[in-house]
Amino acid sequence: IDTTIVKVALAGGWGHLGRGVTWAKIDYDDVQSLIETLRGVHTVLSLLAGPVHQGAASAQQDAQINLIDASVRAGVKRFAPSEWASSGFEHMPWYALKQSARDYLSNLNKDKKVLEYCLFTPGLFTNYLLHPFQSAKHVCVFKQQINFHARRALVAGTECVLTYTAVRDIARVVALAVEYEGGWPVDGGISGARMSVGEVIALGEKIRGDPFEVTKLRMQDLEAGVAKAPWFPEIDHPAIPEETREALRPVLLAGVLRSLPAGAWESSDTWNKLLPDYEFTQPEDMFTQGWAAIDAGAENIPVEDY
Repeated sequence: IDTTIVKVALAGGWGHLGRGVTWAKIDYDDVQSLIETLRGVHTVLSLLAGPVHQGAASAQQDAQINLIDASVRAGVKRFAPSEWASSGFEHMPWYALKQSARDYLSNLNKDKKVLEYCLFTPGLFTNYLLHPFQSAKHVCVFKQQINFHARRALVAGTECVLTYTAVRDIARVVALAVEYEGGWPVDGGISGARMSVGEVIALGEKIRGDPFEVTKLRMQDLEAGVAKAPWFPEIDHPAIPEETREALRPVLLAGVLRSLPAGAWESSDTWNKLLPDYEFTQPEDMFTQGWAAIDAGAENIPVEDY
């Protein structure tokens, strides 16, 4: 049995991820300092998150590129860029940080493998549909366009497929991936469950016991950058300044709804196949337990340490 312990570095994680680790203050503009910090590290997991406004987003892109360069020069064996969401970025320009890293890593390895890397893409966190109740300690949940609590949904269609993966499963799969002795795949899809928009709404109606108020938005309006909706999802994320959140809500909604037909939120099952013995949490089981507790009068649901 190989009992080798490898050193893992988490880059970023200043929001709701990366807790309970030894911290080091880093200047991402100082590549030499990054190199010294990363010496002896086997695997780097990037959790950098870029603000939506262009100036800061550009700075975050540069930070991740510097992190990649420093990892190569420090002898890091494996690298996971800041993904942790959709498999594609169509109509979602706020993910420029992720696309720039993908392009850079692909070009880095175009002639030979310089750095082993994996794009971990779990789709949407299943925990989001338990909003406003916190079910994972270190991940904040947002009000989504499908809102189980308020029994309502904003859609442009109901056939598009979404991948949902519970936070506990993402954490466990990544931990197993760090220990995985085979080569990391570039496509790091993680799939807890695949469901169409219509199936998600139907499951919500079943669990919540009432029909949902479903508002269909016109794709023509969304393509014009206009989201005419009676309400909007609320994005409470540390990467988005509070003073900009209200103005960004319709922009983000339009982008997400437009991205669905492009398959942006449908992840592959690459890690499911590489870890065939791992059993993923199914949304119906998670929602049934969580919402049953709330409907029975509980003020909160059990919060897992993830």
